Amino acid sequence: MTEPKLILLFSGKRKSGKDYIAEVIRDRLGPELCCILRLSAPLKQQYSQERGLDFPRLLGSDQYKEVFRADMIRWGEERRSADPGYFCRLVVQEAEQPVWIVSDTRRRSDLQWFWSRYPDRCRTVRVEAAEQTRRERGWQFTAGVDDAESECGLDGGVAFDWTIHNDSGAQRLEEQLGGLLSLARERAGV
Repeated sequence: MTEPKLILLFSGKRKSGKDYIAEVIRDRLGPELCCILRLSAPLKQQYSQERGLDFPRLLGSDQYKEVFRADMIRWGEERRSADPGYFCRLVVQEAEQPVWIVSDTRRRSDLQWFWSRYPDRCRTVRVEAAEQTRRERGWQFTAGVDDAESECGLDGGVAFDWTIHNDSGAQRLEEQLGGLLSLARERAGV
């Protein structure tokens, strides 16, 4: 693992577009400068191994993972209760690029883990989209999921460095990403 120059900690509701925006930023910076780290990846990998499930499908955005989401959340919370930094430590092990995007920061303990290890390198990014936009992207409220800490843990009490409103067209998104991209290039030394 190489020490990062900048860590962008993304949070937001399901179907707000966190992964999409993370990928846009990585594409603009290039894979040699920027990597996307998903805290859910080691969680889903371990969960799928223990349950005999299809790990690649759990990473996708189709209905497969929705069948297991509530149980996976419960399982992940049990792991985090025993060791709050468990998934954070796993996800950073292979990171080599100077800019890391953690695309699915969901809990205060996630933020605290990164802040405690990389205090001057972390910036928080909240991705927001209206409920109607999220519905158009396939979101439906699910009790035990959308009202759980994994979706609501960062809804308040965090002063985000950036808020990206992901309802409008590409031009508006480009305007919102300008500052983040400039900061990332500056920190990466390009």
